[in-house]
Amino acid sequence: MNASYNSSNDVTLEEHSVVGARFRFVPTAVGEYNSKIYGVSEGDEYGGGSCVLSSRNRIECRGWPVPRSIGRESSSVVLFAIIIPPNSFCDCGNPSIFCTVASALSTVTGAEMATIAVRHVVLISAGASHSVALLSDKVVCSWGRGEDGQLGHGDAEDSLFPAHLRALDGLGIVSVTCGADHTTAYSESELQVYSWGWGDFGRLGHGNSSDVFTPQPIKAIQGISIKQIACGDSHCLAVTMEGEVRSWGRNQNGQLGLGTTKDSLIPEKILSFQGTPIKMVAAGAEHSAAVTEAGELYGWGWGRYGNLGLGDKNDRLLPEKVSSIDGERMVHVACGWRHTITVSFSGGLYTYGWSKYGQLGHGDFEDHLIPHKLEFLKDSSISQISGGWRHSMALTSDGRLFGWGWNKFGQLGVGDNVDHCSPVLVKFPEDQKVVQVSCGWRHILAVTERRNVFSWGRGTNGQLGHGDIMDRSTPKMIEVLSADGHSCQGLPSSCADPIQGKIWISPSERYARVPDEMVAKQSTSSAKGNRNDVDVPENNLKRLRR
Repeated sequence: MNASYNSSNDVTLEEHSVVGARFRFVPTAVGEYNSKIYGVSEGDEYGGGSCVLSSRNRIECRGWPVPRSIGRESSSVVLFAIIIPPNSFCDCGNPSIFCTVASALSTVTGAEMATIAVRHVVLISAGASHSVALLSDKVVCSWGRGEDGQLGHGDAEDSLFPAHLRALDGLGIVSVTCGADHTTAYSESELQVYSWGWGDFGRLGHGNSSDVFTPQPIKAIQGISIKQIACGDSHCLAVTMEGEVRSWGRNQNGQLGLGTTKDSLIPEKILSFQGTPIKMVAAGAEHSAAVTEAGELYGWGWGRYGNLGLGDKNDRLLPEKVSSIDGERMVHVACGWRHTITVSFSGGLYTYGWSKYGQLGHGDFEDHLIPHKLEFLKDSSISQISGGWRHSMALTSDGRLFGWGWNKFGQLGVGDNVDHCSPVLVKFPEDQKVVQVSCGWRHILAVTERRNVFSWGRGTNGQLGHGDIMDRSTPKMIEVLSADGHSCQGLPSSCADPIQGKIWISPSERYARVPDEMVAKQSTSSAKGNRNDVDVPENNLKRLRR
């Protein structure tokens, strides 16, 4: 927002505010200021007190009547502006941060007012037990489990609130993606992918298996324009603007699509897609999927439950076309832990793979080796899908969100902890139309049309962002990231001290290990895999802590 000043220290707002409105500074603060107008609000009268800029596009000051929202028709009002120090926020009456309040020299009508753009969340991504959000000003914040550095803050601490990831400031980040215990971000201006977190099997793409606690560039794909990144448990896929695919990380079942079972410590091109431009990719625990620009569907990697959609339970070391849905053009694909979801051009929803917990949504618990259309949502146009560990989510074009499958921690958002083998409507407030969803292993993030961020499900590491470690079975707004929240928009500091809420939890409670009984009972011969399936030792908590 620009402003001009005169010799009397008056200021006229020039854009994103009230045309021609003039303000005079009230010298109530100390320190050096950049004289930056950060926002305006309307109030009935000047009241004083400490002020904060809320994400509802208004200034809220203690001692004032609650201001009305900016930008609506109203009677004549008195306007107020707030001046803040550079790189600071008025943080909930924090005495170490001072702000200057300017009172209006004139009154205007509501018709002359315009809404000020306040930063908001544009992209969310959920990992095994951590969460990441990209804000409209290209600020990245992360929260939840941090033991392996997946939050990027340089330590191994959990964060119960969204915290500003300052290492990415100024890099022009346009996308963020969570793997299970690692994270990636892409800078469009730098043509650079960054990664951090747990490094086993080379999933960070840095040429080694070391953990990294702050974002580091993946040098092997520097200078390449990236369209999309997908990360699974231990591997990643990246689609270039030309439609090529690079893969890296763990490869014991061929999930990298390189024709071998050797892990790759740096991104390598999937040569099978040469001449076949890829639109998007998806990554599960040990399998991968892709949709081409022509709408064809491919699968590769671990196939024990039919999650490749190829009609059998064999692994594939190279991408193979799913031919059972010829005639349907696919536009979107998502992978859960061991199941796959895809959406056709007509808005139809198909699922296949593992369904022990009803995560395929067909009203039963039967695995499917080829894609089957979800009859329950056949009359709904699906705009977005996401797969969790053992559950699924689908968003309709009219903003309704449906979930099904495993629900031990309330991750379906319907108010109970009962598994559902058919889609159930997530319990959002009636005025909240969902526009984006991301499934973690056991928790969910969603963004609504009103620019609010909600979370629910498992919360034992603070991955829900509410300042506690509670599980939640219905969506709850993350106030500090939401337009309707009573927030300060101050990151990393928040309206409460997150340190005060930290409680140590034993590994057995934290990771809520639930064994895959079907895997344990199934022999290698009956699984018809490529004999690269690895049994996880009972004492390997790191592998099982999803």
